[in-house]
Amino acid sequence: MTIMRKFEGNIVDLFNRKIIKGEVIIKNKKIIEIKEKQTSSDFYILPGLIDSHVHIESSMLIPQEFAKLAIKNGTVAVVTDPHEIANVMGKEGVEFMIENSKNTPLKTFYSVPSCVPATSFESSGAELNYKDIYELFAKHKLLVLGEMMNYPGVIFEDKNVLKKLEIAKKHNAIIDGHIPGVFGKDLEKYVNAGISTDHECSSIEEAIEKINLGMKILIREGSAAKNFDELFPLISKFNTMVMLCTDDSHPDDLIKYGHINKILKMGIKQNIDIFDLLISASLNPVLHYKLPVGLLRENDFADLIIVDNLKDFNILETIINGETVYSNNRILFNTKNVKPINKFNADKISVEEIKIENQNKKIKVIEVIDKELITKEKICLPKIENNNLVADIEKDVLKIVVYNRYEKVSKPQVGFISGFGLRHGAIASSVAHDSHNIIAVGCSDKEICDAINEIIENKGGLTYVKEKDFYTLSLEFAGLMTQNNPELVAEKYETLNKIIKANGSVLTAPFMTLSFMALLVIPKLKIGDKGLFDVEKFDFTELFV
Repeated sequence: MTIMRKFEGNIVDLFNRKIIKGEVIIKNKKIIEIKEKQTSSDFYILPGLIDSHVHIESSMLIPQEFAKLAIKNGTVAVVTDPHEIANVMGKEGVEFMIENSKNTPLKTFYSVPSCVPATSFESSGAELNYKDIYELFAKHKLLVLGEMMNYPGVIFEDKNVLKKLEIAKKHNAIIDGHIPGVFGKDLEKYVNAGISTDHECSSIEEAIEKINLGMKILIREGSAAKNFDELFPLISKFNTMVMLCTDDSHPDDLIKYGHINKILKMGIKQNIDIFDLLISASLNPVLHYKLPVGLLRENDFADLIIVDNLKDFNILETIINGETVYSNNRILFNTKNVKPINKFNADKISVEEIKIENQNKKIKVIEVIDKELITKEKICLPKIENNNLVADIEKDVLKIVVYNRYEKVSKPQVGFISGFGLRHGAIASSVAHDSHNIIAVGCSDKEICDAINEIIENKGGLTYVKEKDFYTLSLEFAGLMTQNNPELVAEKYETLNKIIKANGSVLTAPFMTLSFMALLVIPKLKIGDKGLFDVEKFDFTELFV
């Protein structure tokens, strides 16, 4: 059955950097003609937006529910690395994501996770070795090797890392990077290994050095890591070398602020040329990743959006493969209930297990930086009660605990953290990059244990505990995601954040920040389920100085 459709308005041509009045004619999935003509429509027709690097799991929504939020914000395609669920469920988790995405019209291009586990210094639920990576490429014809976070493994020529890169090259795959704060010869060696992108830049100088070596820079604006304000001049200066991404965004931010369209609005406020902005949001990712996504040309797939104007950039309609999937504030596709997958074996813990006996020494404390994934290290005198180290609320030095969720019985690892600002209660989460063990921060040992045990009881989720009160968002899929309605999830998550901030937290996104405190590949001081970790030395370190 042949379906013909026509859209009239101001047509934005990214290739010739011009806007024409005219008509776009679509037959089935493709644009068959674009012609100039006078029209009464003042709306703008543009190529759809693309998130060049996102972890869908961070939205806390399974792919079919995430797609609803992406599409209503004008996103027609995403390049996504499912390494969060891969760390929990291995190949089964990756294949779940691929299959679930088929329930939606969003063009979802999965990369093969390259670092599962991210390091050998923590316990994960699964491993993807080079044979698994080969099988995923071959079976699903994937286009990208996911971010190579193990940059020391590349620089020091780890055999397993090099095999993974070799497999990607055999499949003609693009290789995504992750190399924060590395310069000079080490950076050059990393790039020369065939790694083509980086989304971890926090300064213009760092980005320009990478661009000069041939890397594409993905400007990130997520829920915790926000680099747009620092990096936006790159969009004009190095337009062909820049893409936009969210990396990790929580559902309340996606609903309140938007997706890639949010970044475009930020760029419009900075008076960045609209063509430069749109090229970074649409054209560059299609060309770099070789995506079968239309760019508003004849014979392209009809992947386009309609907006009210190029200042407010309100999304009126989203069309994918010629089908309107969002219009008039309504999502125009249905999803179905699916059976959760998970891996959760931990037994509950007691207060005795997280006590630390006084040694009459100073301690190393993780120092959080709001809106950043990196941390600092500071040295403090601990607060002592009954010869045990406890949280020092007045000095904002709280106890942090990581507990292995994959083994029935294990030893919780305990450290201290500054910058959360929490003055009452404890928070805990089964979202803890990248191995997703249980992580908790709190003001008292009992509340920390209660929060951890609440996560175990629910086999995953986020919780805040204050005395006898519990506020919990369950995440039944791998302890990372839920299939509940996105608006309901966002409302629950926002309520949790409000409660935590009302009890003293000064962080923009407390749970998002907490989730990165166990990520042992981003400097400086972090904590995993095997102990406190100095990322710069890439080895464990003692709590006591």
